[in-house]
Amino acid sequence: MHGWLMIWLVLGSAAVGKAEVAVWKIGGSGLDWSEADSSFVFMDFTSVPGAIQPRYITRDVNILSQMANWSPFKFPTALGYIDGEQPRIWRAANGFYWFTAGSLTTKWVDGDSLSYSPPVSRGIDSEWYTIDVGVPVPADQFGFFTPPRGFRNDGTPLSKDIVKAFEVSASEETDPVLNRENGDGDYHRLKTLIADLPQNFDKEVELDFPKQYVRFMRFRRKVSIDDIGVGLNNIEGAVQLGTFGEFVLKGEGIPKRVYYTTRITDLRRDWNFGQLSWSATPMRRVGDQAVEAPQAKAQIKVELRSGRDDDPNLYHEFTDTGAERVVARERYEKELKKPDQTGEGLTQEGKPGLQASVGYDIENWTYWSFPLTQPGAQAPLQRGRYLQVRVTLESQAFADFVRLDSLWIELSPLLAGQVKGEVARLDEPQPAAGFTQVNLGRMIDFSYDLKAEFNSTNQRGFDAVRIKTGSRPAFRRLEMGEPLAEVAPAQVAEDPEALVIFLPRKITDTTTTPIRVVFGSEVFNIANTFEAEVFATDSGDFPQQVEAGDVSAGVGTNSLRVLGVAEEAGQVIEALRLSAAVFTPNGDGANDRLEIAYTLFRLPAPLPVELNFYALDGAHQAQVEVGLQGAGPQRIFWDGRNSAGQLLPPGIYLIEIVIQSELKNFRRVQPVGIVY
Repeated sequence: MHGWLMIWLVLGSAAVGKAEVAVWKIGGSGLDWSEADSSFVFMDFTSVPGAIQPRYITRDVNILSQMANWSPFKFPTALGYIDGEQPRIWRAANGFYWFTAGSLTTKWVDGDSLSYSPPVSRGIDSEWYTIDVGVPVPADQFGFFTPPRGFRNDGTPLSKDIVKAFEVSASEETDPVLNRENGDGDYHRLKTLIADLPQNFDKEVELDFPKQYVRFMRFRRKVSIDDIGVGLNNIEGAVQLGTFGEFVLKGEGIPKRVYYTTRITDLRRDWNFGQLSWSATPMRRVGDQAVEAPQAKAQIKVELRSGRDDDPNLYHEFTDTGAERVVARERYEKELKKPDQTGEGLTQEGKPGLQASVGYDIENWTYWSFPLTQPGAQAPLQRGRYLQVRVTLESQAFADFVRLDSLWIELSPLLAGQVKGEVARLDEPQPAAGFTQVNLGRMIDFSYDLKAEFNSTNQRGFDAVRIKTGSRPAFRRLEMGEPLAEVAPAQVAEDPEALVIFLPRKITDTTTTPIRVVFGSEVFNIANTFEAEVFATDSGDFPQQVEAGDVSAGVGTNSLRVLGVAEEAGQVIEALRLSAAVFTPNGDGANDRLEIAYTLFRLPAPLPVELNFYALDGAHQAQVEVGLQGAGPQRIFWDGRNSAGQLLPPGIYLIEIVIQSELKNFRRVQPVGIVY
């Protein structure tokens, strides 16, 4: 467990109308940024006392030998493995991804030139090695050298046992060819070719290349001219020539991103969470010094999760029937055996006495939140006693970075022990499938049932409910009591993406009662969660999240999620409309701006949107970076100017809306005219 620190900010007593707020803080005057009880990648804890920042890589060190805990597997099965937070180096060959001797590959990156993995009996060009540093690092040189001592079985000194021909390639991020090898065992070059050397005579190889971010390096032995001359290229079982003492990767600058993850922190009691804030300083490396640079191309991302027990994982073992059952972590780690490891996962599944899967405890833990990039935002967490924070420091320039001086989260006592919620279509409270389905983009009436449970007289209760609808809602009615009966709310507020209902009376441990809110809303996502929170208008206590659960016997979903289905196959970008087919951006105050309205469907999360303008001959005229947009109705305004701020000449132009996702970009095009 991470240590804990509560800094009390006394804003009032426990009387009604006053708030009791606390702060959990790390860095600065709070907890230490710890190397001992956290996980981190390329993080510098010592340059500035009380702060953390990316580690500056210098050319005098081998980046690979500075990293620890290398995995010899392409698909590590170690408990707690997170992609990008543990370096890997694995050996592969045509038809294979891992060998019994695979663990010997870590000897090539351990910083010890006397430790090596001996060559094997296999076709010269049938084997390759892949290095994953975990995060993109600035690099401009890759190399390797032979061990300084030792002999081959034929008496050849290892120092002279050079690799005669090879190919080296690299990529900044996960390359598609890495995933393609899940389905076939053929060699694939990575995105950037570093070297393709048909004949090598050096025992110490240094390959210089233009400075760039590199995460993956791939090395493949190749058949040399000498091998062809003596016929070795046709001998599949011949022992390969060439022994590695160490691989070397060098460069200088700041990694593209670095990580710091706290251990799970025990806050000693359940809390509601308020604002997440931090103090940070943008920096730039100038020569040997780091100086403050407000324009540094760097940023912070913070993710959080909260829980009500001390472990977010569920551990399973196999039963006699091959099914899985939950066991304590201690039994899982100390009493059960690990299945045999392969490059692709586990074997011997289904046998008693073996470790089975590790799942996520969604009953007691929130998933990691979406990354927060600005301080002062509401922490997207449910009530909890346990907290974990993951920090990513990103850089877009080799010399730029951001120093994180401190980070803190506001806390306040629970308003209730628990507030459960359950949503369903009003006309289908008990769907046969057990979950609610709606047609995308259609106004549907929903019932939202809530029930509060109190387990302490210190829990002050609430008198307002905020439901996050994601699109403009339409309030229908409020019902309260047992049995439910319509009552008049004290007030209703309909925001563009939320509905706020002020209750006619406060819900406390002595006045608790079922609540039902009936409202209409459109759904634009395939999976849409109607998140909600309750709050007290007479105090500054933080809102408390509503949790999915069984609230009403008359409703059969036990969920806050509804699934959207399209009535017919549609596009991601629909209902594209322009305020005018022709507009006149001449500054006279009339028709100067073009309104571009559209609706986004089926987006799992907000995605980057950009607006492009083209002449009819296809020449690009202007671009507008809109930012992130999620599912639902959207509006963009354009003033007729290009990227340089100049008005476009009269004519017909094509407007292109682009939604950028990892796998595919979605586009819609519409013509518009400009006249003066």
